[in-house]
Amino acid sequence: MRPTVLAVVGAGVAPRLSDQQFTQLEAELAKGPAAHGWKDQRWTLARVKTVNGRRFHLTYTIQGVRKLLVRNSWSCQVPARRAMERDDDAVVGWVKEVWPRAEGSRRPVEPGSSSRTKPDSP
Repeated sequence: MRPTVLAVVGAGVAPRLSDQQFTQLEAELAKGPAAHGWKDQRWTLARVKTVNGRRFHLTYTIQGVRKLLVRNSWSCQVPARRAMERDDDAVVGWVKEVWPRAEGSRRPVEPGSSSRTKPDSP
């Protein structure tokens, strides 16, 4: 007779941070990184982990912080890498006027040989 194997399906791990605590964490994040001692205005997972540890004395891994934020409808956002001095109107004008002239000045592609010693073999 073969032994019966039961699949154990748990209810999952309960979040360590309650809804009320997450609301408090959101309020802390709304103050901005400067209010917590960082010079720039960028929230990273490591910084959220630090604020969470300081405020609630709970330790999360970086991936745990990411899962906590995603579970509460937060999304990761990457800042655009553009110079603050960038003039978007000037860029649009350059793309319309200068780029077509630069693109048109290239040599046309012709069949030929890649060998320096045997030019244009039949």
